[in-house]
Amino acid sequence: MDTKDGMTDRPSGVDEKRREKDEERVLVVPTSQFQSIGSFQGFSAEAVDEADALFKSDQLRFLRRGDAELDPRYKQLIPYALFTWTDATGEVWVFAYLRGKGQGEKRLVSKWSVGVGGHVNDSDALTSRDDLFEAGARREIEEEVVLDANVLSFRKVGLVNDDETEVGRVHLGVVCRVELDAPKLRSNEPDLLEARFRPVSELLREIKNDPSRFESWTTLALLGLFGDSNSNAKLAPQNNR
Repeated sequence: MDTKDGMTDRPSGVDEKRREKDEERVLVVPTSQFQSIGSFQGFSAEAVDEADALFKSDQLRFLRRGDAELDPRYKQLIPYALFTWTDATGEVWVFAYLRGKGQGEKRLVSKWSVGVGGHVNDSDALTSRDDLFEAGARREIEEEVVLDANVLSFRKVGLVNDDETEVGRVHLGVVCRVELDAPKLRSNEPDLLEARFRPVSELLREIKNDPSRFESWTTLALLGLFGDSNSNAKLAPQNNR
């Protein structure tokens, strides 16, 4: 674009970063493949048993991220790790942060999140052909945070699917709970704002009062794992839809 003085505008750093992300090739599975294991809206602990099958499916492929973000025929598979710590009183705390403008998904900017992770891309296939999920999750975690505590456990605890939002229709989250022996985790990215451990009970109260402040996956995962109503989604066979 030419300016009035004849100079050409250069893309900002944010624009350049956005362009690079659009060109990234990310791991997807056909939405029909996901639906074949059973359909659900929300968080499902039952569906986690099917996660490994999805990551080993012969239907997996890598698509340009800019295209995948707009194509609901595919679900981008996203490791979504919750880092938790339980204090001496039994209160569970979780690492939480506000998404800044430099985060990859502009539709989630200024939302509270408890999920650390992101897209599995084609470079992860070079690292591990046997476990793309583990390779992608490890890389994303190392990019986003610095861990100064010991990991007591790391386990997949559910899938989160939100077809009611524009973002959710093209993503599928594999929720992992990472229990630490101390609340010692630091942000490694400037766009993870106000990053700190917060009591899960406090976040649940805020979700109840104003859910718009939170990204949908965080709401679904926290309610599914810690909500009083045990609000896990029920897994329904695809042919019952």
